[in-house]
Amino acid sequence: MRLLVEGQTDVGRTRGHNEDFFLSDPELGLFVVCDGMGGHAAGELASRMTAETVREVIGAGVDEAMDVASEQLRAAVERANQRVFELGVADRTKRGMGTTCSALLVRGGKAALAHVGDSRLYLRRGGELHVLSHDHTFLAEAVRQGVLTPEQARESEHGNIVTRAVGPQERVLVDVLVFDVLPGDVLLLCSDGLHQYFEDDAELGAALDGDDEVAATLVATANERGGEDNITALLVRVAPSVPAEPAELDRATQVTADLSTLHHVHLFSELDLAELTQVCAALDSRFVAAGETIVEQGEGTEGLYVIVEGEVEVLRDGARVALLPAGAHFGEMALLNQRPRSATVRASTDCRLLHLPRDAFYAVVQRSPVVGVKFLWRLAQTLGVRLDDAYDTPSQAAEAVKRQTLIYGVYPSPFHPRR
Repeated sequence: MRLLVEGQTDVGRTRGHNEDFFLSDPELGLFVVCDGMGGHAAGELASRMTAETVREVIGAGVDEAMDVASEQLRAAVERANQRVFELGVADRTKRGMGTTCSALLVRGGKAALAHVGDSRLYLRRGGELHVLSHDHTFLAEAVRQGVLTPEQARESEHGNIVTRAVGPQERVLVDVLVFDVLPGDVLLLCSDGLHQYFEDDAELGAALDGDDEVAATLVATANERGGEDNITALLVRVAPSVPAEPAELDRATQVTADLSTLHHVHLFSELDLAELTQVCAALDSRFVAAGETIVEQGEGTEGLYVIVEGEVEVLRDGARVALLPAGAHFGEMALLNQRPRSATVRASTDCRLLHLPRDAFYAVVQRSPVVGVKFLWRLAQTLGVRLDDAYDTPSQAAEAVKRQTLIYGVYPSPFHPRR
């Protein structure tokens, strides 16, 4: 794949100097946007120092495996934090200086994001726009906690309070995300001086579909709408190989199918794309031939299976009790207990499965407790319905009265902001 890059930064219409800084190094596959803060030109220094430190560390060499490279990217941002902090301690005029940092590393069909602050990474894919970063601000956290609605947050006077930044403190917590990049993807790294003027995702998504000079157009639009802050846009288009490689097309098809299948599985339906990618990174894909046993009744295997292609049959004591199609899942309780499998599952046709082992699931939950809570919320709903069904009376069973979630509904999700 080829990366087509364009970027622009602007002081805006009200600020006296530009504390934003962006770095683009296509050879390394490294792209960084920083938004500095602090008086006496300290913000400018912090943002530039952070971006250049990240390039220095990554330029010294990173692992081919993206899960390892992502930790190296995290370490690069932590190293930048140390340098900025030490400079602030040494020079009293720069004490407390800092910067946001969104650093993107793209290599071999994978990307890693290391993120601190309220700059953002957007992904435009298949006509949809996704925010892959989480703002580290007082208001964003208030909305996530349900304290404020999005409308109340937009009207608040505290929109510029950043809760996490590179430099002000001796240590910093860095968000890291690993995800697949596909031909046709458009990635936008930008400072809050840009994204605050594009509250409508449809408008921003449409703008990213432009042919050329998109970054300049976005910056000009932010200026037209007020330009109250420095403005930076760094655009990375993922172009297919010419001619397109069959392996590249196959991988794109598989990644799309995996995400689509997980999105429609009830247990994962609360997750946004950034959260789904964390789960996808923990999955392994398995091809199973027709007639092959996947799990055996009485054994103690650990893990959840999701059927992407094909069908499987579920047998208890040798008798078929269910036939599960693509999109179905089984084995979720093995993530929570060590009881033997209650049934045998065998492939009725050639199948492709996604397998989430228990230890990989625990690792995801430890990194992102919100993913674990959302998963367990859906699992509790599913188990509640099964428990109700188990207590159906004979007359109810005869009348086919089932307390199914999709028929009777469930309580509204607690994970979406109150309106």
